[in-house]
Amino acid sequence: MKILFVLENHYPNIGGVETLFKNLSESLASEGHEITILTNQYDNKLLRNEKLNGVKIIRVPFRNRYFFTFFGLFPALKLARQADLIQTTSYNAGVPAFFAGLLTRTKVVITFHEVWNKLWFNLPYMGKLSAVLHYSFEWFLLKLPFTKFIAVSNATQQSLITAGIKQKNIQLIYNGVNYDRFIRLHNLPDTVDLKNNSNFNFIYFGRLGISKGLNLILDAAKILKEKGKTFLLTLIIPKEPKHFHRRILNTVNDFELAEFVNVKSELSITELHENLSEADAVLIPSYSEGFCFSAVEGIAMGLPIITSGKGSLAEVVTGPHLTMPTHDGAGLAEVMNRAMGNSWDYKEPKEFHLSDTVEAYTRLYQNYNRTS
Repeated sequence: MKILFVLENHYPNIGGVETLFKNLSESLASEGHEITILTNQYDNKLLRNEKLNGVKIIRVPFRNRYFFTFFGLFPALKLARQADLIQTTSYNAGVPAFFAGLLTRTKVVITFHEVWNKLWFNLPYMGKLSAVLHYSFEWFLLKLPFTKFIAVSNATQQSLITAGIKQKNIQLIYNGVNYDRFIRLHNLPDTVDLKNNSNFNFIYFGRLGISKGLNLILDAAKILKEKGKTFLLTLIIPKEPKHFHRRILNTVNDFELAEFVNVKSELSITELHENLSEADAVLIPSYSEGFCFSAVEGIAMGLPIITSGKGSLAEVVTGPHLTMPTHDGAGLAEVMNRAMGNSWDYKEPKEFHLSDTVEAYTRLYQNYNRTS
């Protein structure tokens, strides 16, 4: 099959969506499918055209993802004429992908990672006007008659149904990871004892997103500091968006957390694993999660997880873990304190294999192969 992926961001950008589609596209290419990815050239150091692990990548220099929404139609339209199927994702890439499919009579499948609905109005770092605009855009995208909606978790599937998508138009396909790529740092039983006499090291790794609860992490760190607790907190985050990264650094300074918090960016996989090998627990206090690669990857490496329990987190978080009793800085500080006291809850481990994800997508794609 010839499959066109229309994605607002792609590797080497960091995030769960990018991880999913990099793994999926490369796996499909290795099976003989002709894969093309249309995406943003968010950094002018990136090549406009390249072939990576069998996947053809075409980057258009719109930089801003909102420009991609409005102007991505034109390159998408050209590429769609040679495609058997278009795969896209929420949010910004969905519009140009849909209309490229409509104008070329090509089926369009969209993977929805999350549906936030009224959550838009309760997120930090977002003004009222911005919340209204994002809420309206999500509503508009959900009204477009895509060929199929893919939900990456049961939580996302239920959110789509609540938003008015008929269940027959939804397919649940969990995201998957290649467990062979992860170094097993710890083999944890249902009780965890990682520390000897050094400070407990909490870690957050992932993108800078308004839903990720980074504000709660810093609030909790401030509370623990004021209570005289000794701990370390490592934040591994990208430097983009710059204003968000700057706000995190400013908050660290304002809360006088410099001796407790270490902010790192642009790490290699080896460097990331080195930092994870020194960590004792992963923090995921998100306002919502459609799947959460950080949780699954942390579990794969044998790290206990501290989580908000929001969205899909109740589905994907297993092994030793703690769930915030309240979704605020105090609730996070409470479970961080429990973690330092080696008091964990436990759930039977569950794995989400990339091979299962690829197989499910491939079966779905075959239903819409216009050359078959």
